[in-house]
Amino acid sequence: MTAIAQFVGALAALIIIHELGHFFASRLLGVEVEEFGLGFPPRILTLFTAGGTRFSLNLIPLGGFVRPKGENDPSVPGGLAAASPWVRLAVLSAGPLANLAVGVILYALIFTRVGMPITNQVQVVEVAENSPAQQAGLLPGDLIVRVNEVEVDSMQALQSEISANLEKPTELAYQRDGQVHETTLVPRSSPPPNQGAIGIVMGNPTQAISIAAAIPLGIQAVGDHASQLLAFPVRMLRGETSPEEGRLVGLKGMFDIYQEVRQDEPTAAVPAGVTVMSFFAAITISLGVLNLLPIPALDGGRIMFVLPEILLRRRIPPQYENVINIVSFALLLMLLLYVNLQDFINPISIP
Repeated sequence: MTAIAQFVGALAALIIIHELGHFFASRLLGVEVEEFGLGFPPRILTLFTAGGTRFSLNLIPLGGFVRPKGENDPSVPGGLAAASPWVRLAVLSAGPLANLAVGVILYALIFTRVGMPITNQVQVVEVAENSPAQQAGLLPGDLIVRVNEVEVDSMQALQSEISANLEKPTELAYQRDGQVHETTLVPRSSPPPNQGAIGIVMGNPTQAISIAAAIPLGIQAVGDHASQLLAFPVRMLRGETSPEEGRLVGLKGMFDIYQEVRQDEPTAAVPAGVTVMSFFAAITISLGVLNLLPIPALDGGRIMFVLPEILLRRRIPPQYENVINIVSFALLLMLLLYVNLQDFINPISIP
């Protein structure tokens, strides 16, 4: 029950943060908010009312919403639809951007836990049994500083020099406890499955970093994560990933994954809590990116109706926009229900 409570609480927090982005942007830009809802209607009860906004709990627990005044009716003075396109753009973008901002914070916290990679140094993370590296005396934690006469300043430099000396005696210098040692090994041209030529897992050593210094790294990590997410359908079409890897999951599927990452044992490289933070960082980034896609009924779809007004000075008739959004919202609900049912009928396989 503790795991369920933690998962539901964290997921609800991400949804609330998304809606708070819309809420605060509306308030900041002078648009009144009529309702702040947890879940989708029908409404179960009103939690409380504050500042003219009804805070409600709704029946369908698959999201949340903010209902600004005059959201779909430009004839309502002071409403969202009557506001300038720039105001509407800011309000619609604020929710997804709030989720991406949470992703930045989570990744920054992760970097403060695991440290900042020192990319010009290569460290031995693991050594395979009976491998050339083990026979040469390498241990996890060693820094590889030179291969033959080539200085190692990146993992690519190490890989390139090792590949150029397959089946040849190769001199390797490594640093351990501040002392440099030398050894000789023979890289294999046909290593066992899941092993490299010398039988090590490489990585970069890390150094401690403050939260302020970690923010830029968090921004970069969110950008990389978002790029990979958007590129995933292309990789599926090319056959680079299986359809099972790209399968959509619902609440149960996410909870199954959460249970797995929650049970991961902490290691020296991955301290306690890091895998859980990574899991929720992935969810909040997915919420942010998917909501910005030009899908009607989502924030990105509504933004697509605003852009012609900004670029062409012509507004798409609101009645067309409303019909498209209503139909799309119904289809979206059916998709969410289907995805959640699939989690029970055909549970995901977690490696």
